[in-house]
Amino acid sequence: MTQRASVLFKTGWISLAIIGVAILVFGLVATVVPTSSDPPYLRAIGVASIGMGMFGLLITTIAYRRRERWAWFALWYYPVFWTAHLVGGLPPGKEHFHQIVFIVLSLAGLLLPVREFFPRREAREHTTL
Repeated sequence: MTQRASVLFKTGWISLAIIGVAILVFGLVATVVPTSSDPPYLRAIGVASIGMGMFGLLITTIAYRRRERWAWFALWYYPVFWTAHLVGGLPPGKEHFHQIVFIVLSLAGLLLPVREFFPRREAREHTTL
């Protein structure tokens, strides 16, 4: 693996891990300290966010880092999820800056190291010899 590919791959998985950690932390805060007029609803959102953050973080730190192609496909959930939230004006929050940041981070995490998951034919043939 070249130095450039290594840097792109590391940047990719760290970008995706940041999203997982942020979702997990949001879920913990929303569950423990629900600050809305409907605490049970926010707690339910918090518990779901904890699960989403944990799954994303585990997929990123284990399967994605092993360059398992299914993990690359599964993590496309992030940009789709955040784009739907941005376009639909969905919560959390009234400002949507974090959604744009998460869309950019997730796309970077998936597209920068794309050759790690889908190597060119010559590279595949060369590594199987």
